[in-house]
Formats: sequence, C-alpha cells, structure tokens
Amino acid sequence: MGTEEKLSGRKNIVFCILSIILLCILLFPLYWVVVTSLKTEKEIFQIPPTFWPHILNLKSYMAQLEVGDFNMFQSFGNSLIIAVGSMLISIVLAVPASYGIAKYHFKGKRFIILCFLVTQMLPVSVLLTPLFIMFRNMHLYNTYPAAILADATIGIPFSILILKNYFGSIPGELEEAAYIDGCTRFSAFIRVLIPIAKPGVVVCGIFSFLYAWGDLAYGMTFILDQEKRPITAGIFNFMGQYGTKWSYLTAFAVVTIIPVALIFIFMQKYIISGMTSGAVKG
Repeated sequence: MGTEEKLSGRKNIVFCILSIILLCILLFPLYWVVVTSLKTEKEIFQIPPTFWPHILNLKSYMAQLEVGDFNMFQSFGNSLIIAVGSMLISIVLAVPASYGIAKYHFKGKRFIILCFLVTQMLPVSVLLTPLFIMFRNMHLYNTYPAAILADATIGIPFSILILKNYFGSIPGELEEAAYIDGCTRFSAFIRVLIPIAKPGVVVCGIFSFLYAWGDLAYGMTFILDQEKRPITAGIFNFMGQYGTKWSYLTAFAVVTIIPVALIFIFMQKYIISGMTSGAVKG
C-alpha cells in the first residue's frame, strides 16, 4: 500500500511538472502580446528580442483613447453591442426551439437536426454573399443589426444542438407534476424546465457572445463606417500595405482579450458543468 502511494505521488509530481510546462507554452503567446504592446517600435524589432520592455511605452494605449476612426472605447462599445445583441437573439430563439425538438415528435425532426448540423460545417465565406443580398434588400446594410443577425446564424444552431440534450434528459414526471400544481405548459417551461437547464443556457450564451465578439468577416463585410465597426476590425486595419504598427495592434489585442479572460475566469464553473453535462445527456 505504501509503495502504491509513493508511486502515485511520483506520478502526480510528474504530471504537475508537465502541466506547468504545457501551461507556460500555451500562455507564452498571450504574454508576448502584452509585452509587445508595452514596447517601443524600435525595441520590438530589436535582435536578440527582449522578454520585457526596457522602456515602458504607454503611447500605444494613450493614442487610441483620442477621438478618431480607431478610438478604442468606441470600437469596444461597438463589439459589445454586436456581441450582446447576437447572444440575446441566439438564446431567445434557441431555448424554445430546442425544447420543441426535444419534447415533441413530428415528421422531419431528424432532417431539421441534420440541417442544424450542416450549418455548423459551412464556412463563413459561403454565407457572405447571400447574407449581403438579404441585408441590402432589407435596408440593414451598414448597420448594427446586420452584424448581429449574421453572428446569430452561428450561435442559434450551436445553442439548439446543445440545449436539445438538456431538455431531452429532463424527466417527463417533473413537467407533469408542474401541470398538477396548476402550471400551464408555458409556465412549466419557464418555471421548471429552464431553471434545470440553466447551465446549458449559460454555456450557449457565453459561446454565442464569444463568437460574435471575435468575429471579423461579418463586421468587415456588413459594416462600412469605421466608427461602427467592431474592435476586431480595428486590429485588422493596423496591418497596412507598407507596414504594421505592432505596438498599436497588440494594444488593441490586449483590450480585445480582456472580456474573454474575465468570462472564463468568473464563468468557468458554468462552462465546465454545462459542457460536460451536455456531452453525456441525451
């Protein structure tokens, strides 16, 4: 018994060391982006490279706080509007749709699920042209709703496929007990089923938000005005034909990463429980 515990302890030490090494490798690009945003342009191209800024340079952040096409706060707000709008549309439409697919039996059910799966396989470039024609005819081109609806086309199928398993795994007896207590089908859905599926709803909301937050293709295609474009478009525009302003680009990237990092730090409990439950249920 003592030998087994000793071997187990050695294995734990080895696994901990390997985990730390792997973590350092995965986080190094993030560290390099932050450090680069604090360097001067001259130090960025210095050989051999420096692993920390010798001269702290905050001009790349301060310059972007000024009023202009690439104002950091304005771009941040644009991305927030698009991401939150896409997330709300995805959740509002996906929750009842996934409940209907999970609880009702009707002709063409498997075909509908297959269509949702197929939409996840289509590249963005295939959808750009038909969406452009639709938004132009609806007079939504160059507006926030165009980018919001375009990003929702990815969030809705993903959310339905995840939440379908949650609602399908809920015992029918719970819903019947709610009917006995005087609930209608709608009130039972709101008061009983949605709270049970809360981890899955949170996960779908998070991933819908993150996809819309990191989107570049839809934001660049459906929004022409620089002051309306998301923060990812601001990063892209720092890459010019004759050079790249790396300090400005990495400063924009750091600001873009902040919401993503905060979401994973404070919502990791829901993300882990939601993804693991969705993988084994149904």
